[in-house]
Amino acid sequence: MSEELVTSVIKAIFERRSIRRFRPEKPPREDLLKIIEAGIWAPSGHNNQPWRFVVIWSEDIKEKLSKLSHYSQMIKKAPVLIGVFLEKKAMYHQIKDHQSAGACIQNIMLAAHSLGLGTCWIGEILRNEDRVKEILGLHKEEYEMCALLAVGYPDDKSKRAGRNPLSTFILKEM
Repeated sequence: MSEELVTSVIKAIFERRSIRRFRPEKPPREDLLKIIEAGIWAPSGHNNQPWRFVVIWSEDIKEKLSKLSHYSQMIKKAPVLIGVFLEKKAMYHQIKDHQSAGACIQNIMLAAHSLGLGTCWIGEILRNEDRVKEILGLHKEEYEMCALLAVGYPDDKSKRAGRNPLSTFILKEM
């Protein structure tokens, strides 16, 4: 792997931030498919690849989903949403599969950043998971919701949140 590629990956990790305000134009469908494809390259136990996605362009569906979250304005105004689910019959271990879903979501967010798109991981809507699945026409028993991602071109000038010093996270070196 080239040093330039390693440097660009680390740079993307450090630069990526949650975007909560978007410009109105919709990103190309090809870019959405590209970032989802980046997501499916995340690791999964036994290579089971349990993640499934619903891509939401519909203003009507976004309006309905917005009523299920404290982040209603972001959901309504995001040019596109990606619902991330786990297919229960493809799962083999709930914790491991949720870890894989988190890696998948991170890949999507980093890939979006690399294409000039912003994202925000909306987990709070999980409290209304059954209603979300109903609105999206998914069988409640077949899928487990992991997140809703807002995606679009950033129109957010707020400062990126900082991080505590690395030394606060290292318990021991042995």
